[in-house]
Amino acid sequence: MSNRYDETDHESYERPRRRTRPRTKDRPTYDDALDARVITVDRGRFTLDVDGQRVMAMKSRPLGRKGVVVGDRVRVVGDVSGRDGSLARIVEVTERTTVLRRTADDDDPVERVIVSNADQLVVVTALADPEPRPRLIDRALVAAYDAGMAPLLCLTKADLADPEPLLRTYRSLGVPWVVTQRGDDLSEVRAALQGRTSVLVGHSGVGKSTLVNALVPDARREVGHVNAVTGRGRHTSTSAYLLALPDHAGWIIDTPGIRSFGLAHVQPERLIEAFPDLDEMTEDCPRGCTHGAGEPECELDEALAAGDADPDRVESFRRLLAAREGGQEY
Repeated sequence: MSNRYDETDHESYERPRRRTRPRTKDRPTYDDALDARVITVDRGRFTLDVDGQRVMAMKSRPLGRKGVVVGDRVRVVGDVSGRDGSLARIVEVTERTTVLRRTADDDDPVERVIVSNADQLVVVTALADPEPRPRLIDRALVAAYDAGMAPLLCLTKADLADPEPLLRTYRSLGVPWVVTQRGDDLSEVRAALQGRTSVLVGHSGVGKSTLVNALVPDARREVGHVNAVTGRGRHTSTSAYLLALPDHAGWIIDTPGIRSFGLAHVQPERLIEAFPDLDEMTEDCPRGCTHGAGEPECELDEALAAGDADPDRVESFRRLLAAREGGQEY
């Protein structure tokens, strides 16, 4: 046996020395990075809008697990030519102005960010085929108020049913609305979207993609049909997609049809803030009061008894509060 290594030879015990350079604390400044906006996300690849140019990109390693979602304003470096095979790199996500969230279920603690930097939530609901589901409308309104977004109710297929019964439910909330039907003039809708970034949500089959194709002629969003047996629409949009309205009139975000809208992340005190007239009346409520029906010593009940509160407003608020705590079946 070779006696090169023996108990007195320290070479046999020393760990091999690293030949790599020590890490530096200096980080790139990315002074040459360009501003961009995330159009859509597909399996870790991001389609961006860089001054009107479509650019493919990936997320840089320093961003770690930080999520990048549709609507994010980001900074990118690398190849932003938009040519086939080119790939840029997202190096920074700028601060978000709004975040629209939902959870899978009402008891699910994990929040999912749907889109960011939208200032208007458009709840698209068909008046028939499929039938409107007010509980989903209520839940979407709760999410809009929680996110600090302006709500807009868009009722489609008005040629099939009268919108008045549904509108009567939401008048006391002060939610603006537009009514459309196939082949109708969309000037009222365009006016409501003017200068805004609006995200469209709703069940499958309510006409979101049809509406998007009419607003953005080159969008080419796939249009689905409603199942005659179940009354439910088929998912046609598979991911959120940001689209520019013609003549730089604003942006819209088309989202996949949803069948549940969990609100586990919404706190009652955030919801009451969306009703300033009612919020002022709850300053002396007991600590932990949710202001719901049946809450002991709730100041809303005192205001109702004294005639100081609008009963329709209180009922509407409590309906939204109940929607936050309700189940997921619509």
